[in-house]
Amino acid sequence: MKRVVVVGSGASGVHFALNALERGWAVTMVDVGKKGAPAVEPELDFDSMKAEMKDPLDYFLGEDFSGALLPNSEGEYYGIPPHKQYIFEVPAGESIDTRGFEALRSYALGGLAEAWTGGAYPLNDDDMAGFPIGYKDLEPHYSAVAKEIGLTGVDDDMARFFPVQDHLMEPVAMDEHGEYLKLRYEEKRARIWSLDRAVMGRSLVAVLSRDQDGREACNKSGRCLWGCPRKALYTPSITLEKLKTFERFTYLDGRLGEWLEVKDNGEAEALMVRCLGNGTRERIEADRFVLAAGTLSSSRLFLDTWRRWKQEVVKLEGLMDNRQILMPFLTPAMIGKRCDTHNYQYHQLMMALEGEAPDEMVHCQITTLKSAQLHAILQNAPVDLRGALSIFRVIRTALGLVNINLRDKPRKTNYVTIEPRGADETSKLVVRYEPDVRDSMRIKKACRRVKRVLRRLGCVVPPGMTRIRPMGASVHYAGTLPMTEEPTLFKVGKDCRSYDIGNLYFADGSTFCNLPAKNLTYTLMANARRIASESFEEQVID
Repeated sequence: MKRVVVVGSGASGVHFALNALERGWAVTMVDVGKKGAPAVEPELDFDSMKAEMKDPLDYFLGEDFSGALLPNSEGEYYGIPPHKQYIFEVPAGESIDTRGFEALRSYALGGLAEAWTGGAYPLNDDDMAGFPIGYKDLEPHYSAVAKEIGLTGVDDDMARFFPVQDHLMEPVAMDEHGEYLKLRYEEKRARIWSLDRAVMGRSLVAVLSRDQDGREACNKSGRCLWGCPRKALYTPSITLEKLKTFERFTYLDGRLGEWLEVKDNGEAEALMVRCLGNGTRERIEADRFVLAAGTLSSSRLFLDTWRRWKQEVVKLEGLMDNRQILMPFLTPAMIGKRCDTHNYQYHQLMMALEGEAPDEMVHCQITTLKSAQLHAILQNAPVDLRGALSIFRVIRTALGLVNINLRDKPRKTNYVTIEPRGADETSKLVVRYEPDVRDSMRIKKACRRVKRVLRRLGCVVPPGMTRIRPMGASVHYAGTLPMTEEPTLFKVGKDCRSYDIGNLYFADGSTFCNLPAKNLTYTLMANARRIASESFEEQVID
């Protein structure tokens, strides 16, 4: 029986491993695997937690109030809950030097998707222009992932840009504000398309609206931001628990993958890992190796492998990330209405604006979040705390936030490389990013178009409150080892197998040829399944 080593337990790693196990392979997963605390008071909803927990202040805001973003915060509107900070903790000795890019990495069990908002958006052929694969190559794997994780959505106007998926569950009921916006859109859809080239519809969200595989359906407890105690909102750690039921699966946590040992024939024979508990190293042999640690971490491991194998430090060009803009808005018709926190809290509506070219589509997620610690529009309110709270109670139900996503393309000015630190140590990761010279123009144009649509829906965008997130903030990193048809140095084939190391595969965003204005997580899972299905032959199980 053949064995494959998978580095990383994030969205792509666990779905590759699941498909490989189903095909008869033995799988060893190497992971740092930082763990969060178990869900507290799982039977309580958001309001009951505030009223009945022994110390709600510590849970919601943290000892140092890190869970709240105070007035004049720059770039962000919502903080990471204190008990989710572990997702972004970096092991000792892992350093990074960045310029023009606020890099985030995760060494958590389940990876960065342990903190995602569930948006699951398939790529169409326009999105994959320049890829050696198209939507038809991913379609059966999107379908398999949708069935596995539980995906809600409907066939509506968004199908113009987002292919309708199989195995969709009915969506979770929207809050009153979302329903109002949806009805307003339906009244004006023809005019909005004609004048603004925009469509709106229900989000595709990985949240259960009915029980599945031991997970309970969303009960609208309002706890989404702090982690669903019912596992209704999908995270990769759910699939990791399923992997552990296979006898042929081995999970090695507390270990950091550092480099591959490569033989003279150009194939890897072992992965070197550092045991974080005692600092010792282990050597793990396998027939094949799959890097699914995220674009930055997988690139660092490859670069350190190349340095030891070829005695050469190189650059991996083409790093990409989605530019995101946060636009708060107010819907006057909802002012004064009762606020019900018993709702699914993340985005349930999305919008797309057609671009001048097929791959220039702008994607927006619309959130009417009710249970945040501090809402965006109040952060710069020109009144004292008492006055701000009074205003908040009146307009809370009328508040919303649009997360505008723009595409990115590979450029030579954006790259990752390493800075060696010693013969027997891993290197420091170096990241450099320069925005496209047209970035400012594209941002202004997208914001103008989104504001125009919001006005047609009866919404108001407060002046001076739209915020441009720094590059790196979306964590949709991609492009350092892209797919190509022709064998090329530092590239991979359409099967995501390295042209440089014959038995090495990449199952994360590093293989993307461009970056459309869509969340990558769903596609990462589908592509990981595709790699296992097409390149890992079925094994006879004894």
